[in-house]
Parts: sequence; C-alpha cells; structure tokens
Amino acid sequence: MTDKKIKVLMVDDEAQFRATTNKILTRRGFDTLMAESGEQALELLSRQPDVIILDIKMPGMDGHETLAEIRKTHPDLPVIMLTGHGDLRSARQAREEGAFDYLSKPCDIDVLAGKIRDAVSKGIPPEQETEKTVSGVMIPISEYTTLSGDAKIKDAICELKQSFYSKMATAMIMETGHRSVLVLDNSGKVCGLVEIVNLMDMIMPSYLSAPKPSLADTIQYSPMFWKGMFTTEIKKKASLSIKEIMSPAPYAIDGNASLMEACYMMLQHKVRRLVVMKNGDVAGVIREQDLFFEMEKILQG
Repeated sequence: MTDKKIKVLMVDDEAQFRATTNKILTRRGFDTLMAESGEQALELLSRQPDVIILDIKMPGMDGHETLAEIRKTHPDLPVIMLTGHGDLRSARQAREEGAFDYLSKPCDIDVLAGKIRDAVSKGIPPEQETEKTVSGVMIPISEYTTLSGDAKIKDAICELKQSFYSKMATAMIMETGHRSVLVLDNSGKVCGLVEIVNLMDMIMPSYLSAPKPSLADTIQYSPMFWKGMFTTEIKKKASLSIKEIMSPAPYAIDGNASLMEACYMMLQHKVRRLVVMKNGDVAGVIREQDLFFEMEKILQG
C-alpha cells in the first residue's frame, strides 16, 4: 500500500461533512468515495474501497445494519465506526459486530488518517509487515503552513493565529494547525522557521541586551520602564520581512529514515520537528506529536 493510494469510502448523511471530509482526505493523499446512506454505501462496494468510515447514526439503514450487510459480502474489509461522544455502548457493539475500530465525534483529522492507515495495514501478512518510516507518519508539505521570506511579520502573525484554532469541518471532525510557519526561498527550499518565540525576541529593543551601568538595572525592571513598550515595538516592526527574524531552517531527515532515527535527531538537536526530504525535495514535516501518536498506535495494536 506504500505506492498505491488508499481508497476510503466515507458514509455519512450530512452533505457538508462529506464535502469537507472529502477535501481534507484528498489533500492528505487518500482516494475518496462518498455515500450519503447505508444503502448507497453497499452499492459503492463494487468500487473496491480499502477501508470504510461509517457513521452509526443515520436515517434509514443505520451504521450497525450497514456493517452487518458489509460483513456478508466483504468479511475482511476494515470498517471504522464514528460514534457520538460518550456512546461507548454503541462503540462496543460495533466492535463485537466486526468493526476494526471506532472514533468518537468530534475526531481529529490526524487521528482519523492514522486509523485509516492502520486499518489497511492490518491486512498485511505479519511476515511482510514492517515498521513505518518517517514518510509514513509525517505531515505532507502541502498541509503545512508556509510563507515566502519576503512576507511581512504581520502575515506570519496572521498565519500563526489561525494555527491556534481547531479548523472545525463539521461537528464530527476537526483539523488542527502546527503553530509554526516554514519559510521558503524562491526555489521552494526551506530556509527558516517562524515560531512565537521569534516574535517575542523581535520586539525586545536592542539596548536591553547592551552593556549598561549597574544602576540601570533598577530602572529597566520598573513598571514605568515597561509601560507601552509591547504595543510600540510590535507596531514598529510589523512591516519587517520574516527572513529578518526567523530561526534557521529545521534539520532535515530522509523520508525513508526510521522513526528511531527521527527520535534520535530531535533529542540530539533539542528540536520539536524535522523537515522530511524525498529525492532532494521537501516532502513534509515530522513533529514530536507525530512520533507520540505512533507510540500510542503501537501499544493499542
């Protein structure tokens, strides 16, 4: 399944949810099919999906009934159920009926994508199953926030602000940001990184770190000294280009590298993310939380 797109059949009666999920999963590299009912889902089985995401509560044929019909003709096809928050009884019932797993709504898109990949890899014979590489858990570069080095500080602040909000697709799914911005040069190569700490460092007046008489210490930290400085400095520097304040580009790792190597590099360099390279091009970013999610999946498996 490494070179072939995973085909996902999403079954839900909410049109907006289907449209938004289709867009998100497509950007993540999945091939998607959408069904608005259990009946339509059964018709689409002829399109040979690799995994099904099935909402339990639907009008007409609900998720449990649909799952039962799927099992009659496709007993080995993995099905992930979407349940209401706190509806453990229905979730347990789905597992007893043969569902691969379940997720409570709302669910994070990173978690859902991971479950999809896990469900598909479940069918690989144990002797052929291998540990995931960095490429298998990274965030694709198309999903990461990027800006040109010529962009302004105010642009970076706007992008970083968006990353602090959950991007609610519907009441069932959410997509979260990465709380940093990759800076690209004119050739598309990563040349830097902007985080909130860069903005904090930017607004510190240079004279604060310059040599000063000992008596100045008591003045520097007085309430009168600091008053209004935060507002003044951020307004003054909002039009600077982000290449003037960015950190160096993150360390790079090959997409075929092992997850243990990624752990080692993050620990050695005391960083929280690495740029993933493939055939000389930037393919994505692997973060410490991606490694954490994989740890959890291994224990759950």
